[in-house]
Formats: sequence, structure tokens, C-alpha cells
Amino acid sequence: MNRIAAAFDTAHAQNRACFIGYLCAGDPDFETSVAACRTLIDSGVDILELGVPFSDPLADGLTNQLAAQRALESGMTSERVLDLVRAVRSFSEVPIVFYTYYNLVFAKGSEAYAAEAKAAGVDGLLTLDLPPEEAQAHLAACAAQALQTVFIVAPTTPDERLATICQATTGFVYYVSREGVTGERASMADDIAARVARIQQHTDRPVVVGFGISTPEHVQTVAQAADGVVVGSAIVNCIAHHLGDSAAMTTALSAKLKELCAPAVLAKPASA
Repeated sequence: MNRIAAAFDTAHAQNRACFIGYLCAGDPDFETSVAACRTLIDSGVDILELGVPFSDPLADGLTNQLAAQRALESGMTSERVLDLVRAVRSFSEVPIVFYTYYNLVFAKGSEAYAAEAKAAGVDGLLTLDLPPEEAQAHLAACAAQALQTVFIVAPTTPDERLATICQATTGFVYYVSREGVTGERASMADDIAARVARIQQHTDRPVVVGFGISTPEHVQTVAQAADGVVVGSAIVNCIAHHLGDSAAMTTALSAKLKELCAPAVLAKPASA
């Protein structure tokens, strides 16, 4: 069994949702990023989602755009991102999923990118701007390396396309809880349970929900309906607000994860 599937199985056995924490690789620099990854893992994340810094991150809100900018300015490259994964693998077997733009994969070639990612210790690739209808080469490259694929479903995705997305997904389906870009929100959409149920009609893969989830109440709402919860900007802001102070950053990250990953927050209804 692959590490991603094992993480969801463990969470299911504990009657809770899987918690997926996002960080931009190399934000604000390599060593601090390794420390942030360690803190998230020690604080209970089930899956680590690493954003591969890119100069034109169209799906990201300001928080994650600035994180990518800090990472690039500190000297992060595609190879250094793989070095970061290797560093994490030196102390943890937590599943790692790359959140990346297809330009970065295409520039290297799908086969080479997948092979290098797998060798470094990556478990899955979320290529958020790659339509599954045009992903044949990418899917073949991932299958050859036993890399799990992750595709995004939007609130506006029609049923006929939903089936195509689910068929291309081998890891988990990522439902974007609202239209627009990443970023913290004051409120959640009120139809998440119905949207997740609709996706589940087309797949037996886990369904996770992300974008805009930033409070324990948000996490609890999503955990009631989905197999996993993704939190990004609320975690990245812990780094942004404590630049230059590693101790304060670690404390802030630990506190944030403690409230977001609490068993009571992630627990499913007794009948689930």
C-alpha cells in the first residue's frame, strides 16, 4: 500500500478526517523550511503538501504568492525542492504531495520529472493547471513511477467532466470549496457536504476539501463530510508573521496545528 492510501486508512480507522498541511517549499529559506516541515509533522499532519515555488502562481492568493516569492528569492530551484524532500525523508515517512504548476513539469518532461520526484521521496503530484483530458503523458509517467495523481474539482465542474477527473485520479480528489484563489476566508460555503457527496458518486478515492479553510470551525465542518481537510494560507501566515525569528515561527506553527488538528475537530459523526 502506498503512503497516501495508508494515511487515509489510518484516519478512517480512527473515525476522523485526514489533515493535509500546506507549505511552500523553501519559504523563507531552505533551513527554515525544513524546520517548518518538521514542526508540521511533529504537530500531527497526516499528509504534507509542498508547493513548488513558481513565478506565476495564478491559482494562489497573496499569502501563497508571497511565500513563493520569498522561496525563489532565497535561491530555491527545482533541484533544491527535491533536496528539501530528501531532508524531510531523513526524519519522516509522512506522505508528501507536490502542489505544482504544469510548466515546471513540462520544462523537464513528464517522465524525468516523475522519476526524479519519486527518487527523492515524493508520493503524489497535484498539477493544478493540467486538464486531465490532456494529461495522458503525465498519467503514464506517474503510473510508471507508482506516483499518485491528484486532480482538482471546482464548484462549477459539470457532471460529465467530473467523471473524467475522477478517472484520472489515483491518490485523492481535491475539491476547491469556493471559486477564486487560495487564502483565508471568514466563512465557508454552505453546500460542502452535498458537493462532496456528488463527487463520491463518481469515485472510490478519498475526497478532500481545501481553499479558504483557516479555523477549527472550518475544519470541523469539512471533516463531517470529507475524507480530508487541506489548510494552507493559515499555516503559511505563521511563517510570514515571524520572518527572521525561527523560535517564534515554530511556536506559532505548533499552536496553529494544535487547534486545527485536535482530535475533536477532525472527528467524524459517530455514525460515519
